[in-house]
Amino acid sequence: MVVVGDRIGPVRSRDRFLHGESIEAAGSAEGSVRGPILSSWQRCQLLGLSPDQSELPFTQDFDRDGPLVHAARPVLDRLESIFAGSRMNICLADGLGTVLERRFGDKSLVRHLPAIQSVPGFVFSERVAGTNGIGLTLAERRLVQVYGAEHFAERSQSSACTAIPVRDQLSGRIEGVLCLGYPYTDADPALVPVVRKAAEAIERRLMDQSSARERGLLQAYLDAGSHAPADGGSLNGHPLRMEELLQSELDQNDQMVLKEKATELMSSAQRAASEVPLSRGRRVTLVSRPVTTPSGVEGVVIEALIPDDSERHAPAPAHADAHGPAPAPAPAPAVPVPEHAVRGLVLVGEPEVGKYAVAARRRLELLAEASARIGTTLDVTRTAWELAEMAVPRLADFVTIDLPEAVLRGEEAAHPTSELHRTVVHGIREDCPFYPVGERVALRRTTPHLRCLTTGEPVLEPDLKAAFGWIAQDPEHAELLLAHAVHSLITVPLLARGVVLGIVSFYRSQDPAPYGDDDRSLAQELAARAALCIDNARRYTHEHTLALALQRSLLPRGLPEQGAVEVAHRYLPAESGVGGDWFDVIPLSGTRVALLVGDVVGHGLHAAATMGRLRTAARNFAELELAPDELLTHLDNLMVRLDREEGGDDPALSSSGIVGATCLYAVYDPTSQQCTMARAGHPPPAVVLADGTVTFPDLPAGPPLGLGGLPFESAEIHLPEHSQLVLYTDGLIQDRHRDIDVALDHLRRALAHPDRVPEDTCRAVFDALAPEHPADDIALLVARTNAVSPDRIATWDLPADPARVCDLRAAVMGQLSRWGLDEAAFAAELLLSELVTNAIRYGAEPIRIRLIHDRTLICEVYDASSTAPRMRHAATTDEGGRGLFLVAQLAQAWGTRYTVNGKVIWAECALEAA
Repeated sequence: MVVVGDRIGPVRSRDRFLHGESIEAAGSAEGSVRGPILSSWQRCQLLGLSPDQSELPFTQDFDRDGPLVHAARPVLDRLESIFAGSRMNICLADGLGTVLERRFGDKSLVRHLPAIQSVPGFVFSERVAGTNGIGLTLAERRLVQVYGAEHFAERSQSSACTAIPVRDQLSGRIEGVLCLGYPYTDADPALVPVVRKAAEAIERRLMDQSSARERGLLQAYLDAGSHAPADGGSLNGHPLRMEELLQSELDQNDQMVLKEKATELMSSAQRAASEVPLSRGRRVTLVSRPVTTPSGVEGVVIEALIPDDSERHAPAPAHADAHGPAPAPAPAPAVPVPEHAVRGLVLVGEPEVGKYAVAARRRLELLAEASARIGTTLDVTRTAWELAEMAVPRLADFVTIDLPEAVLRGEEAAHPTSELHRTVVHGIREDCPFYPVGERVALRRTTPHLRCLTTGEPVLEPDLKAAFGWIAQDPEHAELLLAHAVHSLITVPLLARGVVLGIVSFYRSQDPAPYGDDDRSLAQELAARAALCIDNARRYTHEHTLALALQRSLLPRGLPEQGAVEVAHRYLPAESGVGGDWFDVIPLSGTRVALLVGDVVGHGLHAAATMGRLRTAARNFAELELAPDELLTHLDNLMVRLDREEGGDDPALSSSGIVGATCLYAVYDPTSQQCTMARAGHPPPAVVLADGTVTFPDLPAGPPLGLGGLPFESAEIHLPEHSQLVLYTDGLIQDRHRDIDVALDHLRRALAHPDRVPEDTCRAVFDALAPEHPADDIALLVARTNAVSPDRIATWDLPADPARVCDLRAAVMGQLSRWGLDEAAFAAELLLSELVTNAIRYGAEPIRIRLIHDRTLICEVYDASSTAPRMRHAATTDEGGRGLFLVAQLAQAWGTRYTVNGKVIWAECALEAA
């Protein structure tokens, strides 16, 4: 609070604002401006109000003795007594801001104050009086306090006020405003509880008036029944009380049905009758009759007529349904009363009360239904649409939802007010010109949308024609909406766990009644429930994105260079969670290539991390040149160890033997066109031959990885050149809406086009089988085989005689010359000399040498010994042990692979090597 001269409040901020400085400058000046005050100043500026204006509208056309004044007078008398002798100005205004009564602590004030502060009839709504207690209370619809310079008009700079709305407790409608005005020097925090208690007392008295009118209606009904003739138009004698009727005739469910239907009849305010089907085939007729008290209060009474036993078991009309909704009430000027009927009074009251009850029940039904229909998925946009679909048409005719782009990505918005994008536009028709979906929404400071975002509270604009802050956002666009009969707005922030997720706006056009506070509360409750679901979806999207990024980082980013196969691949993550599917292409020695697909059980980060472990392990085992069945055995052992590590000391976890993954491993040799495969619980591959024949080889199934101790078997098939080997995970063929045999048949038809390149095959398979919303990950690997021409392979058998090595060198040099690889001859000669010498010295016959002219020059020496050479540091006194160092220097790569009957030592030499 800042005091300057004889004024109090944010004086400097107000002066800067009035001189046209930016809102930020005004808000950050000494004596900063509260949000509601700043919003009110902005509205006053848009209305063209002048701070020095002094005249206010005056009217004599107000109810000086209406229900509000009648209920408030004893409370105003009490306040006048409490503040006796003080400079307190006690004011009661109606829902339009017109002052109905004034009281003063010091009665002499009435002679000294100007008329606008002492005479009832002046209007203090914000649009004519500027920022003041009464007008701001009606705009904010809650208790407000205004101090000194916070008033927009100059005339109020030395005063302060505390004001609170007075509501009808039945409808929630604001009936008026109670305002305490006083010099700013008399400001006291204790005034807030005083004005609250006073408003509550007025509201209770308003409720008492309603109860008194209801009692009068009941008495008028009883008086009319006590002397009515026994005709068909009314009851003969006193009716039974409804409590007695319920206890003797109806169960609890029937009671609820009757009361709901009776409430609807009361709200219609017409003479009508309706037959209500109940349980066990019974039917009850509800009759609504008008009733008027001697004082002129008009109401409706609802009677229940239950037929006797003979009539209860009569056939129901063809359209009646004992468990369906009750038929709509039909006008009934004269409803005949069945003889011997059990009769009872169900409800009596004013039609407006029935309307409030019906509206309240419908609000509860809407909230209950919203709990089931909002948040059915973990998709942010879909959840926002579910909120809109839930609200239209029962709460709103049109709904727009704006979310920051960061929220749609699963993140928290750093600047939600400046990153909004139109996410949903939904309504009773499509021609209403709201900003379209996808457009960026830039909000001005004066809009109710930004007010609700900055305050975190819903904002109600009952009349959009008078909502100048809303109009100022885009006057032309506002005119278009008003032309489409859009007339009332509730805008609510989407807040969950302290995170601003966006904003939802509810618009009304068809119902001529403006939105009220009950509608605002309902909109706030709906938005709060939806915000939690949207935040859950946002968090899931964030985790899903992280898991997907992790998984994609663990999958191959590119395909290695190799000439054995032409490869294409696809990976499609599950919609509801990242799984553990993976694939790999691993070049091996001797121009061979390993193809691998696998699937880790489960979803999420754990599955992705396990997949990364398995893929890394599989690559390492493949580098050891293990046969497919041996490689799966090593992976199986790894899964068992991982399972034990994760189970820890928990015997339930450590002994459960979790089945962790499935896998298919294939090694293709283009020199022989043979493919060796083994699988661990994985679907078999598809083989597409050059003539279009599609088969699914019957490979030994093998157990899934993680069971431990069970053997795996390999199978070998011949793949002619330009055949296609298709490996996939079970997400491609398993679908709860489709039989697996049908899926395999679709896959066979999609693959029966051998002329396609692998990339086109991947596209065709996904088009034919991939679901629109996959429940499981899908990995697909298509490999089209190549073959090494026999004229690019040379082999020699060599006896274990060192004297024959020179003959071998000559034969190799001649072959390299015929291949045009003279530049590589020197390096190849040295490599083969070392490898052959080692084989003769340390190996066993037979010894075989093979040269392969491929992307590199591959030199292979086979012998029948299983003892592999190893490179070691030779001592200075050693005569040997340095040959492998020479091999490592001359070769791009070298290594050993074992066969069934021995081993192969190989080395690759660049074709341009000198």
